[in-house]
Amino acid sequence: MSNPTIYDVSRLSGVSTATVSRAFSEPDRVREATRRRVYQAAAALNYQPSAIARAMARQRTDRLAYIICKKGATILDEFYAGICEGVMRRANAMEYQLVISTAEDWRRTPKSKQIEGAILAGDAQPDLIAELQRQNIKVVLANHVSPGFDLPCVVADEQSGVLQALEHLKQSGRHNIAMLAGRFSSYITSERYNAFLSAMRQIGLPPEEASIAMCDRDIHSATKAALELLNRPNHPDAIFAFNDTLAAGVIKAARRLSLQLPEDLAVVGYDDSTICTLLEPELTSVHVDCRQMGELCMDRMTALLAGESCPPRLTVVPVSLCVRSSS
Repeated sequence: MSNPTIYDVSRLSGVSTATVSRAFSEPDRVREATRRRVYQAAAALNYQPSAIARAMARQRTDRLAYIICKKGATILDEFYAGICEGVMRRANAMEYQLVISTAEDWRRTPKSKQIEGAILAGDAQPDLIAELQRQNIKVVLANHVSPGFDLPCVVADEQSGVLQALEHLKQSGRHNIAMLAGRFSSYITSERYNAFLSAMRQIGLPPEEASIAMCDRDIHSATKAALELLNRPNHPDAIFAFNDTLAAGVIKAARRLSLQLPEDLAVVGYDDSTICTLLEPELTSVHVDCRQMGELCMDRMTALLAGESCPPRLTVVPVSLCVRSSS
């Protein structure tokens, strides 16, 4: 048996094909009783309106993009995959099609992807944002704020996360707290660096006396920087690391120096990734609800697509500290 068509629904419901089309594409323009007849006929025939035809009728594609803007990233990057899960859940519930890409791949492929909106996760570059806006594509930023652009942004509560970590370390009897800072996006680097200095003041420790080391984002660079910190004459009794990978480098350095964790050194990371429970001892880390970030990004996107003039420009997602045996 052939698939039912719009003409079959028209005959069964007793209305024109134009009215059937309008009932699905612009239901507000069709009287309730007529809509009910059309939908009942469609259900009886198991008729599914064409997504392409529906999009053409509304001049919309129902296609969105989720683009990971992190150098060298893949779509398997754990943090951004978590945000993507939240985006996908909302997108599927709302029957949006979702294109997933990295910024590097996006730039290498043709631009005519016929998307209505793009969620840029991570260090979105101004030229990419401007290019999307020139195409009248709605943009929402995740885990990033870009100066000069008036865009909805969904970020984690960096100030609270760092403060929770340092309060925990001080309550554990640590007073010589160092920070291992990674060279991440300008937004994340600035937020966590300044949050550390602010939190040190709040817990009553002089931030100007704190040991701070910078490193790249890989574990080799983190281990090298941590060894330098731990070999200083007044070496720290605790290290707060910018993320869990850097924290793993700290633990590796401590092992090389035969330090016991947490007796000789306490270590706290950030993101609460799967690596936390693979390490020994298991790593204390600031938990970020990536899925909630993704869901909120979709909420902001649907508000933009619905024509809302001023959805919230900055949405801050709460974080929590997961205490484990590294501290």
